[in-house]
Amino acid sequence: MNDDLICVGVISGSYGVKGEMRVKSFCAIPEDIQNYSPLTDEAGEQQFALAILRPIKNGYSARLPEIATKEDADVMRATKLYAPRNQLPSLPDDEYYHADLIGLDVYDTGGELLGRVKTVQNHGADDLLELQLSGTSTTTFLPFTLAAVPTVDLAAGRIIADPPDGILPTPKPAPTES
Repeated sequence: MNDDLICVGVISGSYGVKGEMRVKSFCAIPEDIQNYSPLTDEAGEQQFALAILRPIKNGYSARLPEIATKEDADVMRATKLYAPRNQLPSLPDDEYYHADLIGLDVYDTGGELLGRVKTVQNHGADDLLELQLSGTSTTTFLPFTLAAVPTVDLAAGRIIADPPDGILPTPKPAPTES
């Protein structure tokens, strides 16, 4: 993954039969996605001159000049759209691009390593950090709120968390000898 690129949206499929596509924007102001055009693929090799046509349910109807048919649009399904980081607005101190959080180590307030941020999810409410728990293949979701995540230190590559009760699996007690 190129650290100079930030995922700002995804093509979620075709819309109609004339080459229009459904686009889901990850921008704070969703229609701003077209302001970062041309967008690229993850490798930065293919460019897309995206034009938003109109809002539709769960996103926008959009066009790319090279897409003329439903079949061409179907091929683009699940294509993530990236913008150069230097085109994106600077964020306030308490806001972060999801790409900057993925891969950070997460420690509890006592300094114990809990795990690493695997993904950042948002299903309509607050963001959730999906943590790959340390030493296991288990993941859990941590609310990305000031109460649950009081410190994000991008320079040190770590997050300090105070997970709410019930978020982390409880360790099994050691068997006792009889």
